[in-house]
This record gives sequence, structure tokens and C-alpha cells, in this order.
Amino acid sequence: MIEIGQQQTVTVIQSQDRRYYIQDPVWGEIPLVDAPTSLPSDNRLQVFIYQTESGLVATEQLPLVQAGECATLEVEAINEMGAFLGWGMKKQLLLPFSEQHNPVLIGEKCVVYVDVDPTTHRLVATSYIERHLPETSVYYRAQQAVSLRVLKATQLGYKVIVDDSVIGLLFHSDVLFPIHYGQQIKGFIKQVRSDGKLDLCMQLVSRQALDKLSQTILSWLIEQGGVGTLTDKSTPTAIAKQFGVSKSSYKKALGKLYKQRRIEISDDCIRLVNNDGD
Repeated sequence: MIEIGQQQTVTVIQSQDRRYYIQDPVWGEIPLVDAPTSLPSDNRLQVFIYQTESGLVATEQLPLVQAGECATLEVEAINEMGAFLGWGMKKQLLLPFSEQHNPVLIGEKCVVYVDVDPTTHRLVATSYIERHLPETSVYYRAQQAVSLRVLKATQLGYKVIVDDSVIGLLFHSDVLFPIHYGQQIKGFIKQVRSDGKLDLCMQLVSRQALDKLSQTILSWLIEQGGVGTLTDKSTPTAIAKQFGVSKSSYKKALGKLYKQRRIEISDDCIRLVNNDGD
């Protein structure tokens, strides 16, 4: 049986009048629009199936997002029904007013989840992402590389969509550079909490990388005359600008140097211990 809103491999039939269609036991004949001039020898094609005003159709054209997925799409038009989003197809994707978490404007980009309307079987978008995606998962492990889509800023950091399938948290201290709503970035699973929730980071720090960062901090302190103003209270942006690492990684390196009694840490500075210039 075909799946609406999904790309799938199907057998295509050619009718006597040279039309192409798919025969489905539930939906009957589904026409293939923008059909190729000829079919592969096995009559198998990868197609995307979706509902239109005239019924279900199949196409070899692949949209930017399918049912059950998230995407960052641009608002191209607005009318009395809602907003219409560009999604790589000839006809735009509807984001009804009732499914807009915040009102959108033409030209804006918004993060949406795509679903199949159970009544009309048409694809619709919603910006109420948290109604559709879980906040826990058993399928991830620490240090696993993932794709992150920024959903919204919180007091702790940013809610992000992990691999467009689950919502996680990226703490401010693990942000390497300024990020914004809808942006896609590479990241890693920092930890899977006991309740299944995911903490994310933008950079993994191995023992070797931590050793190298510690040495870099020591060299920087020597250049600064033994005293530096970047502490564990400094902003993530300032730390990333100087060292190219997250605040979390920087704090780990400072902690290591402090335990080795190579630096002293105060609220407004860090200081080399037993430095000749001290």
C-alpha cells in the first residue's frame, strides 16, 4: 500500500493511451504526473505521492520535506487560509493560521513539521513542533554526531531538533558561535540523561584536545603577563572568539589546570601560579 507524503519505490503501469499510473489496492489508480518519456526495464520508479484538488498524484519530483519531517521553509504568500511555504514543489505547502505558533510574514523563514490531514489527506505544515516530536529517545548514545535545527532560545540555552526527530537542549555554555531560529548546525550528543532527554554540544573534547587546550591557555597567559581576564564566568562568545571552543570545554581545561595547581581562578581573572612575572 502506498504512503501519502512519502517518497517510495513503486511499479508504474502504462495504459493503452500511453498514460502512466500506479495501481493501489486502497486508492485505485494514481496518475504519474510529469511522467518520463520511457520507463526502466523493471517499471520501477521512485516517486513522491501527495493529495491535490483532483486526488492523489505521484511525481518523481522530491520536495524539501516529507510527512513526518521538519524543515525550515520560507513564507511565499499569505491569504485568508493561512501562509503558503516554498517546499520545492509546484504548489506551495499550506501553514494554516491555526497551526502558526506565532504569526508569520512573507519572506520570513519558519520551522515546521509536516503532517497528513486525516480528513482531506492533504499535506499541511504546523509550527507547533513540540506537539509532534518527543523529548526523549533511546536511540542515541553519548558523542554521537547529529544534525541540529534551532527551535527556540530558553533561559538555559536553545531547544533544538535532533535529526528532525526528537527535541533536545543545547546549553549556552556549549554554543560555539551565535546561532538563530531555524538554523541547521552540526552537533553531538553530550549526554543521554536517565530520563531519556538529550543534552547536545557543538564540539567534542577528547583527552588529547583538552590537553592541547590547556597548553594553549598557558601560552596565552604567558603572553598576557601571567594574568588573563577570560574566566569561567566569561561569555561563551568571548571564549569562542579567543580559543575557538565552547565555554563548557574551556571550563574543563581551567578545572584541569587548577587541579594541577598551575593557575589560580578568581571572579575577574585567572593567574599563572609561580609565574616569574607575577
